[in-house]
Amino acid sequence: MHKGCIKDKAKENEMQESIGKVPDLQGLAHRSAIMELLSSHSRYLDRLDAAGLKALYWPEAQVDYGGFKGLAHEFAGFVMGALQQQYELTQHRVSNTLIRFDANTAFSESYVFAKHLVRDGNSEMVFSGRYLDQFELREQFWKFRHRHVVMDWSRRWAVEDERESQSFKALSKGSQDANDLSWRYLMPDASG
Repeated sequence: MHKGCIKDKAKENEMQESIGKVPDLQGLAHRSAIMELLSSHSRYLDRLDAAGLKALYWPEAQVDYGGFKGLAHEFAGFVMGALQQQYELTQHRVSNTLIRFDANTAFSESYVFAKHLVRDGNSEMVFSGRYLDQFELREQFWKFRHRHVVMDWSRRWAVEDERESQSFKALSKGSQDANDLSWRYLMPDASG
């Protein structure tokens, strides 16, 4: 049986019986903190923010991204270089998140849909998969303890860049770095 799988029927029944149960305020607060971690992880990948990404993980946390298996803090530098080299822009979207708590540990499964505009500007790589995460609560902070990425499917196809078309040319353009407009909205002191 795979590490982390439900090992007994009683635990499985307990999980199924909790679906739809109204959580207490503390449960909502913990769930909200974990959802913010998941959303922040996507943002830091898309904005190439290695320091922000590292801050989401405990120092000994591990990741398994297939091509990289090891310490999450080392992964942060590795993935930023790979994303910057290969892609002009990325968007990582997390949805359908299920979270289960066990004392100071939480486990989640989230669907991920990631779009990557390849640097040639003529193709897009789309990844659809799931994040299997373990979180740990220490001194009122939840952080990632382990992440395992599961690929369900992936495709690459030709695209026509519409950013400068009549319909879109007046819109603000996204950027992978601190030039992105989101920095002024989310962290006004950091944008200068």
